[in-house]
Amino acid sequence: MKSIWKNDILKPEFELLEGNIKTDVLIIGGGMCGILCAYMLKNAGVSCVLVEADKICSGVTGNTTAKITFQHGLIYNKIADKYGFETAGKYLNSQKTALEKLKELATKTEADLKICNSFVYSVDNRALIEKEVDLLNKLGEKVQFCQNTELPFGIAGAVKMENQASIHPLKLAYSVSKDLKIYEDTKVLGIKPYKAITNKGIITAKKIIVATHFPFINKHGGYFIKMYQHRSYVLALKNAQPLKDMYVDEAKNGLSFRNYNDHLLLGGGGHRTGQKGGNWTELERFAQKYYPKSEETERWATQDCMTLDGIPYIGQYGKSTSDLYVATGFNKWGMTSSMVSAMILSDMVLGKENEYADIYSPSRSVWHPQLLLNTFETAKGLIAPTVPRCTHLGCALKYNKQEHSWDCTCHGSRFDENGKLLNNPAINDKDM
Repeated sequence: MKSIWKNDILKPEFELLEGNIKTDVLIIGGGMCGILCAYMLKNAGVSCVLVEADKICSGVTGNTTAKITFQHGLIYNKIADKYGFETAGKYLNSQKTALEKLKELATKTEADLKICNSFVYSVDNRALIEKEVDLLNKLGEKVQFCQNTELPFGIAGAVKMENQASIHPLKLAYSVSKDLKIYEDTKVLGIKPYKAITNKGIITAKKIIVATHFPFINKHGGYFIKMYQHRSYVLALKNAQPLKDMYVDEAKNGLSFRNYNDHLLLGGGGHRTGQKGGNWTELERFAQKYYPKSEETERWATQDCMTLDGIPYIGQYGKSTSDLYVATGFNKWGMTSSMVSAMILSDMVLGKENEYADIYSPSRSVWHPQLLLNTFETAKGLIAPTVPRCTHLGCALKYNKQEHSWDCTCHGSRFDENGKLLNNPAINDKDM
């Protein structure tokens, strides 16, 4: 099981860190976010080192569908309802800036950039779509309401946004990473003030950025209660109806569509990690119904960190950690949010003001309905009498028959059948 991005591509190799080193900035996590942070800091003349516990882009970045868009579902009305019109506009401008920066970078790195339209559709709720179109137009973004699309089924309506893009994520990340100081197979086991303890040495740094997908330091920030993880699935199909544009359902567990070369990438089947969901079975049934002549060539799954309010956490890790930073909670939109993270965190490291930092602040209010659900799931996982238990905070693990793994419903850590860690925030393997 591997993603289509891992076919016929040569990955740059980086050595294991052995011994102690010093640097101005340490970045922990070698996915798209960490790589873009390192890239922007290096271009600003900052000495920085990036460490990855496995191989770069071996996690979520290698399993994304790589849509580059600031059309993140129906996010703008959600933000406006919670925080006001001005905040929705700032979110739009930050993500729009990130989109343009990624387009420019993708052009330089020959990352199979494709300019296309992006659609967020609803199967049965026209009013929701009309409301989003109206708000976006008021925010100054020219979007259209439409009902006629390339999709093989009817919809109630869709928000059409032009000049969005898709890429090959590994081509971009690998190209950018070649000139960076990176150590692979270098796991950070703990952090002390201005020091990171790895499996083979100690890194001393003036500032540290945690870009590990789900933050692994529990002492600060409360991320283990402010987020949960959501699993979703992809089929790569040949001989399916080709699509010129990108599509995603506004419903939480809806379907996603984009083409890459002669393949249709069909996504969906999602569920909270550790719980039941449609998985690949749901996608197989859809493909059999609407693309009966198609042929599956690859399948894979990915995992996303979901925040309380739908906005990522980017900034100071905790209120008392002035030189420790974090980027997490991209809510399925990791491409532009990774670039936004690089924009904000590079400014923070350089001591510059960033106009978008306040809306992404990890210290913003936690009083949202999702907090109660996260608390309930954590309590349920902690008191469940079943074994095995997660090495993160001790919640019960549930067996995932589709992927042959043991998954934590509390915070989303996953282990293979032999106990090897697959997804964080846990940092240790599990004895089975």
